[in-house]
Amino acid sequence: MSLTSFSTHHLVKSEDLNHHGTLYAGRTAEWFVESGFVAAASLTKPENVVCLKIHGMRFSRPVQRGDLICFTSRIVHAGTTSLVAHIKSEVKGETVVEGFITFIHVDMDGKTFPHGVSVIPESEEEIALNAQAKNLPR
Repeated sequence: MSLTSFSTHHLVKSEDLNHHGTLYAGRTAEWFVESGFVAAASLTKPENVVCLKIHGMRFSRPVQRGDLICFTSRIVHAGTTSLVAHIKSEVKGETVVEGFITFIHVDMDGKTFPHGVSVIPESEEEIALNAQAKNLPR
């Protein structure tokens, strides 16, 4: 399957700020995981998807109150029971946060089971992201 992208948007409000007056990393992590979850849940039942690990959420610059931040996610690697999402966040077309998250496919008792999803990267960017995802520590 080709790598479908999903976008979520958030307006940065006063309650989202840290003591420096910029977007709080905890709020960013919440939105980051939400965006990755949307991509993973689009490929299987949402109730079977749980977050295992945020591999990195690197800020390249602060995000200000009033900014509209867009999180774009896509599944870039599929293991037997895992799905790895790449998330890139932008403000006015500039990347401000980027990283990977691994989600696990589980049954209602929390036991992992195969999801049957395969990912076939096509573009150079997708191939590079897939290679990065394969080499992430689990």
